Amino acid sequence: MTTTTRPCAAVTAFLLLLLLSSAAVSLAAKTAGKESKQAAATSVYVVMVKAPAQGVNYKAYQMRILATALGSEEKAKQALIYSYKAVASGFAAKLTPEQVAALKKHPAVLQALPEVKYSLQDNRLT
Repeated sequence: MTTTTRPCAAVTAFLLLLLLSSAAVSLAAKTAGKESKQAAATSVYVVMVKAPAQGVNYKAYQMRILATALGSEEKAKQALIYSYKAVASGFAAKLTPEQVAALKKHPAVLQALPEVKYSLQDNRLT
């Protein structure tokens, strides 16, 4: 009789392991889906701001504007891609539509436009 309980215990253990691994895969897929939706919701925006006062650090000035809209300096550092200062005052950042709406309310923000990528096309026939 002991030989019949061992295969039964092994089958039960195998089914339990299969159930647990299925649950782990399902949980990982749900987590990855949420992260990809958040990443898909962000786009790169070019934000033009008023020039800072003479002698003010432009990066710190732009970071304060972005941090005000995003809620923290850490989030602002993660979102910031590039700062512009030579010809125009502004920055490029990865933002959600909600963050862009909050940013546009800041008095120093002139405009926030989605990044546009242009590509050259070669129409020559070779």
